[in-house]
Amino acid sequence: MTEAPHRKTKPGGMRASYDIIADEYARRIYGELKDKPFDRQWLDSFAERTRGAGWTCDLGCGPAQIARDLRDRGLQVFGLDLSLGMLRAASRLNPDIGFVQGSILELPLASGSLAGLAAFYSIIHMEREQVVSALAEMRRVLRPGGSLLLAFHLGTGSVEEKNLWGYPADFSANLFTSAEVLGCLSAAGLLVDEAVEREPYPDVEYQSRRAYIMAHR
Repeated sequence: MTEAPHRKTKPGGMRASYDIIADEYARRIYGELKDKPFDRQWLDSFAERTRGAGWTCDLGCGPAQIARDLRDRGLQVFGLDLSLGMLRAASRLNPDIGFVQGSILELPLASGSLAGLAAFYSIIHMEREQVVSALAEMRRVLRPGGSLLLAFHLGTGSVEEKNLWGYPADFSANLFTSAEVLGCLSAAGLLVDEAVEREPYPDVEYQSRRAYIMAHR
């Protein structure tokens, strides 16, 4: 991706772009956790907090590599995504996991129904001014004490890609500072337990620094 001004892709355009690249995205990304020990460590901590406590959602699940990891750790988990193409790929790869179509800004879930939410890069495609509302919606569906594991790209501004892996897909993603997201979590009424940053894994992922935050309702 290349640096770009704060142009945002409209939600419908973003959904269509993910539909277009869904199969290729799944082929490239589904097995990524095997090369990301830091991510696996955080998922292990998240699983310890939520195992046996009820349902957990992989929010913005894509091909559901996060849901797969959590299911293999013994969690009750389902995935949620706006893209039907991604949900079809996720269902094909994970026939033992359920999936729901929905928006992060208006989750089709009952209040207080979840023990945990894993939201890896789920806030990057929305307007900055929508992030607090999205986090408040996450808080709504978490039960008291329920856990949120949030991951996002670090930086300022946004990045844009018009052609991804040879497909005519139109993406724009916001970068955030940790302080910015910590402020949003506080404004949404979520309590932060731990926040860590890491460097990118070479030859494994997009070369941005990453942040991981564990929080709870």
